[in-house]
Amino acid sequence: MAKKNNDEISISFEEALDKLEQVVRQLEDGQLGLSESLAQYEEGVRHLKHCHQTLAAAERKIELLTSVNDEGNVETEAFDDEESSKRERKKTRSRRRSEGPRKPSPEEEEGDVDTQRGLF
Repeated sequence: MAKKNNDEISISFEEALDKLEQVVRQLEDGQLGLSESLAQYEEGVRHLKHCHQTLAAAERKIELLTSVNDEGNVETEAFDDEESSKRERKKTRSRRRSEGPRKPSPEEEEGDVDTQRGLF
C-alpha cells in the first residue's frame, strides 16, 4: 500500500474499497488478537476516509446540463449540491404553499389513530 503521508492513501477508490472489505472480513472473522484488530481497524478507517474523500471530489466534478445553444453545443454548469438543494427546497416549499393543506391518503387514514373509528 503506497502512502503519501499518515492520513492520505495514494491508491484508487476501487483498491481502497477492496482493502476496506478485506479488513471488515478479517475483523468479523474474529481470529485476530486485540492489538492486531486495532491496527486493522485503524487501517480500515484510513481506507474508509479515502473512499469518502474520493466520492466527495467526484461529486464536486459533476456537471449539470443547462441547455443546448443555437449551434447545438451543450452548455453545462458545475454541480453545486448545496445550491441545487436550496433550489429544490424552495420549489417544494412553494409547491406545498400553492397546493394548500395535503389530505391524507386512505392508507394513511387507516393507520392514523386519530381517524380510526373505534378502539380496535
